[in-house]
Amino acid sequence: MRNNFKVSMAGCKSAAALLVAFVLVGGAAFAGGKKEAVATVHMASKPMTEQFILASMMETLIEQDTDLTVQLTEGVGGGTTNIHPAMVKGDFDFYPEYTGTGWNNVLKQSGLYTEDLFDQLTAGYKDLGMSWVGMLGFNNTYGIVVRQEIAQQYNLKTISDLAAIADQLVFGANYDFYEREDGFNALCDTYGLQFKDTVDMDIGLKYDAIRQQQIDVMNAFTTDGQLSASNVVVLEDDKNLYPSYMCGFVVRDQVLEAHPELLEVFKKVENILSDEEMSRMNYQVEVEGLDPAAVATAFLKESGLVK
Repeated sequence: MRNNFKVSMAGCKSAAALLVAFVLVGGAAFAGGKKEAVATVHMASKPMTEQFILASMMETLIEQDTDLTVQLTEGVGGGTTNIHPAMVKGDFDFYPEYTGTGWNNVLKQSGLYTEDLFDQLTAGYKDLGMSWVGMLGFNNTYGIVVRQEIAQQYNLKTISDLAAIADQLVFGANYDFYEREDGFNALCDTYGLQFKDTVDMDIGLKYDAIRQQQIDVMNAFTTDGQLSASNVVVLEDDKNLYPSYMCGFVVRDQVLEAHPELLEVFKKVENILSDEEMSRMNYQVEVEGLDPAAVATAFLKESGLVK
């Protein structure tokens, strides 16, 4: 009986040891599950080609350089209008944004945004518990472009330079530009322009029209995909008619405090993109049909930022 009792006690001790081991392993697994959840950051992007590229770029860099996992929500309808409230709620942790948009649409400031207001912009966002980081270097703003041969012939560098020859040139734009408050009339009034003629066309046809010399001057966005493949010159907005829309990332401060390693990743992308480079990548997606993630990865490799 003693031997049996001893065996039973040994069995009880073994069972107890197994139970303790199970609890420890189970607890570790549970803790690991919690850690995994905390180590996920949530990124959003607007429904724009360049935002798809930028989001893919940051997803790659963050997952390469940190232990964080990125959960990406692409192409949020309404852009800033819907992303910013979700940031306030904590549903998203960061997203690519444009300074002029933040100034007018988020902070509700009136008037033209220029980059000398950046400190005020960042202070306003600090009050919301958010920071601007990873300013990429490009400015997706409105631009006026002219056919390259005309720019060379008349040495056109600025929109002001157009005044001397505008009466010899045909201006083309989409309908909205002629109706917008800061559109065609504001352009002509600010710069003293009087064109020979104007043409109203669909936004997607402007580049074909300027290539075929049906128009000489047109409005554009400075990172338009087709801009990089067209023989045009973007004229300097020397009277600052249009707001600045420098691109960077808005991040919740709570996330930066929890994961300071993110700051090092955002520092890597500071000033790595020019308007021309962003335009070129947009062109690769929109015209050549490449995948945004593939374009982003290729750029990161060219820049030496991926292993």
